[in-house]
Amino acid sequence: GSVEITEANLVRDVLYVFQGIDGKNIKMCNSENCYKVEGKVSLSKSLRDTTSRLAELGWLHNKIRKYTDQRSLDRAFGLVGQSFCAALHQELKEYYRLLSVLHSQLQLEDDQGVNLGLESSLTLRRLLVWTYDPKIRLKTLAALVDHCQGRKGGELASAVHAYTKTGDPYMRSLVQHILGLVSHPVLNFLYRWIYDGELEDTYHEFFVASDPTVKTDRLWHDKYTLRKSMIPSFITTEQSKKVLLIGKSINFLHQVCHDQTPSTKMIAVAKSAESSKDAADLFTDLENAFQEKIDAAYFETSKYLLDVLNKKYNLLEHMQAMRRYLLLGQGDFIRHLMDLLKPELARPATTLYQHNLTGILETAVRATNAQFDNPEILKRLDVRLLEVSPGDTGWDVFSLDYHVDGPIATVFTRECMSHYLRVFNFLWRAKRMEYILTDIWKGHMCNAKLLKSIPELSGVLHQCHVLASEMVHFIHQMQYYITFEVLECSWDELWNKVQQAQDLDHIIAAHEVFLDTIIARCLLDSDSRVLLNQLRAVFDQIIELQNAQDAMYRAALEELQLRLQFEERKKQRELEGKWGVTASEDEEENKRMKEFQDSIPKMCSQLRILTHFYQGIVQQFLVLLTTSSDESLRFLSFRLDFNEHYKAREPRLRVSLGTRSRRSSHM
Repeated sequence: GSVEITEANLVRDVLYVFQGIDGKNIKMCNSENCYKVEGKVSLSKSLRDTTSRLAELGWLHNKIRKYTDQRSLDRAFGLVGQSFCAALHQELKEYYRLLSVLHSQLQLEDDQGVNLGLESSLTLRRLLVWTYDPKIRLKTLAALVDHCQGRKGGELASAVHAYTKTGDPYMRSLVQHILGLVSHPVLNFLYRWIYDGELEDTYHEFFVASDPTVKTDRLWHDKYTLRKSMIPSFITTEQSKKVLLIGKSINFLHQVCHDQTPSTKMIAVAKSAESSKDAADLFTDLENAFQEKIDAAYFETSKYLLDVLNKKYNLLEHMQAMRRYLLLGQGDFIRHLMDLLKPELARPATTLYQHNLTGILETAVRATNAQFDNPEILKRLDVRLLEVSPGDTGWDVFSLDYHVDGPIATVFTRECMSHYLRVFNFLWRAKRMEYILTDIWKGHMCNAKLLKSIPELSGVLHQCHVLASEMVHFIHQMQYYITFEVLECSWDELWNKVQQAQDLDHIIAAHEVFLDTIIARCLLDSDSRVLLNQLRAVFDQIIELQNAQDAMYRAALEELQLRLQFEERKKQRELEGKWGVTASEDEEENKRMKEFQDSIPKMCSQLRILTHFYQGIVQQFLVLLTTSSDESLRFLSFRLDFNEHYKAREPRLRVSLGTRSRRSSHM
């Protein structure tokens, strides 16, 4: 039952198979997924092998054709996908051209063969030679089709780009040609985005994504993101971040700053990108000019945006204003404001009215150097009252506020402003301690001479004086640490970074680092909660001392007044020629003086308890500082205990400070 077959018939069948059509004797075998010569045909092994090798072209053709037929009708496959299909179609067209040449050759030979009886020049061997290059092309295309299965957009472009790495120059130039066509839509998206800020990406093929639900106040932070999977492999992560930033800056200028004018340099850069190019040019674009265009657009757009923010919206001025007012940098203003607010803030928090405090704030501005500030800044400065807890005084709820809106709110976000508020409250409390200790010191100075005439008070006064001195030292060192090591150093670093910033993200990042640093170093972060509680306990003891000293001075001055009045009456009577004092009056005066003298030990013990309690809290605070991971906090513990007064009393400090001093001596 075997059938003989001529080579000419095989050639005819093979030409059909090349187009994916079954021949008479060569058919697609579905179980093995390849074209095979039917079993009943008797053929030599070499002819059968040659036929199978040739039939592989048909299988490759079908694979490519199936992919393009399925995708061509799928709109959601996107522009990159359509470009890929178009490139494959173009390649298949070239292949069909070869097939039509072979067919016409066969036709010609059929016609001439009949007339002249010549042997056919189209043999299987010759077909192998003629289809050698086309087969390599089809193999490459079929491998691409396999590799690109299920991908679209930038991801598809990456898949094609991976194949340009081949060592075969023939294959490489083919894939580069296809990549040029496939990347064209990607580059179109990219140029529209970096020159106009436009994102017309219906099928989500581009690597920049936009969230339409985000409002303009969060445009910079949340509206645009990178689609990691869609970043083509010929674009580095660094470049993709720049691309995102450029378009984001343009949209920020348009929508938030209401500025539609592109810089002249940007127009020139955009024009050079718009000229039409063929696939080869596009590929060279990917390799070279492309990076320069991104850099040029990044530099121009970012520079223009920063200029607009600084010149039109005074970004840096606002930053300095926060430093002056919310971080207490404007010393004369803060001091005067405290003086004016003192009577108001001493009252219970529930009795305060914001408009009264705002009036005081305006008075403080007019009376100090703050009056020379830009009116745009002063109108943003305001008073804010925090939530009232039972027993709070005005000091506990008062805060300065700074209103931000428009483009500058992108740098000074709500979160940043709440950080500023927390730092202000901490600094304001520390400044108030300094203020209280100044009052305590003034009390000492003013009353020391007056109370010399009550010698029994000298012990209490000395005790008071010693404790106040300890507190003054502590608060001065704390203030030095806060002002110079925390605020000045961090501010200096921020200002340098801001001056060198190349784009808005650099400024935002530098500002966030600045706030995080001062939050941590002012003990306001979650790691320092125990330290902050200790410090607040120290502050509470300072207020306790003020109350104790005020009560003592009131009692002492009242006693002094009564003694002076008694002596005055005595003198008056003697001048009138009477007895200076009667026995009963003398007895009454002595009784009253004894009552006062009996109250002195109570004052002493109250001060002793206060001193003991205060020193215990400071010791605990120092122990916590010495075990801190932050070097500047460890050094603060040395400064607070420079004469080792606390170290001598607290064994844990001897260990901590001792090991640290040994360690520093080895450095």
